[in-house]
Amino acid sequence: MSSVNDDVFGMGTQAVELLKLGPEMSSHPPPPKPLLIATPTGEGEYPVLVFLHGYLLYNTFYSQLLIHVASHGFIVVAPQLYITAGPDSTEEIKSAAAITDWLSSEPGLQHSLPMHVHPNLSKLALAGHSRGGKAAFALALGFAPTMLKFSALIGIDPVDGMAKGNQTSPPVLTYIPRSFDLNSPVMVIGSGLGEVKRNVFFPACAPTGVNHSDFFKECHPPACYFVAKDCGHLDMLDDETKGLRGKASYCLCKNGKARGPMRRFVGGVVVAFLKARLEGDDRCLVAIRDDPAIAPVVLERIEFLE
Repeated sequence: MSSVNDDVFGMGTQAVELLKLGPEMSSHPPPPKPLLIATPTGEGEYPVLVFLHGYLLYNTFYSQLLIHVASHGFIVVAPQLYITAGPDSTEEIKSAAAITDWLSSEPGLQHSLPMHVHPNLSKLALAGHSRGGKAAFALALGFAPTMLKFSALIGIDPVDGMAKGNQTSPPVLTYIPRSFDLNSPVMVIGSGLGEVKRNVFFPACAPTGVNHSDFFKECHPPACYFVAKDCGHLDMLDDETKGLRGKASYCLCKNGKARGPMRRFVGGVVVAFLKARLEGDDRCLVAIRDDPAIAPVVLERIEFLE
């Protein structure tokens, strides 16, 4: 493995602090939703990534992934968009927009970070997993307006419903190739096992017709696409996810053998993409494209639209 990619697939050099903020905090204005923030603690200015969780999952289930990304010099803001939710995702898209606007408010994100740590909101990226990936695309497409603009978009195994023709509201996929009107580069990450049913009693967690493949088909350049062959839809979560929902995350989807490799891959390729699109350093992203064997998982598909 090259040293360039050892850097992105392993932990970075930054010490990281996990912060929990809630609407009840005394600062004004408080965040619209509870937040989990993974931030470097070293003095400096860092790009910001807003990360949206998957359906009925807790933001804390992604702690190891968020810490991985933050250790490479990014501030990651992960809201808890809801605790329970029905099929309509309109409110969570609006909540994600409100959180984005809160970042630049006074005192906002800056007031919540360690001393001498400063967010660079001119380098702002958006990512989401599963239904959170759908919400991320919807937000980037302007379904809810924001004062800040996103410079990069990442869909991590995004899902737009149960099947083609059975999308959750508001539908994001149009099934028109390259139709997404996005003003930012996009990366889509897919799981090879996401469209496989765990058993006859449960549907696939990322069904064919509304999954990563369909999202990428509607992206126009610049965009890139990675599919991890033997990994499941929830394999980027923490090794231990507690509580009823945490236990369910092991039972509902077809999983790979272990979460660690997929989590390290997702963390590493997210870092590589952010470095390329926010910082102008594409060496890691190009290295993964040119030599897929350096990834900690087997990649069954890689595609770049330039």
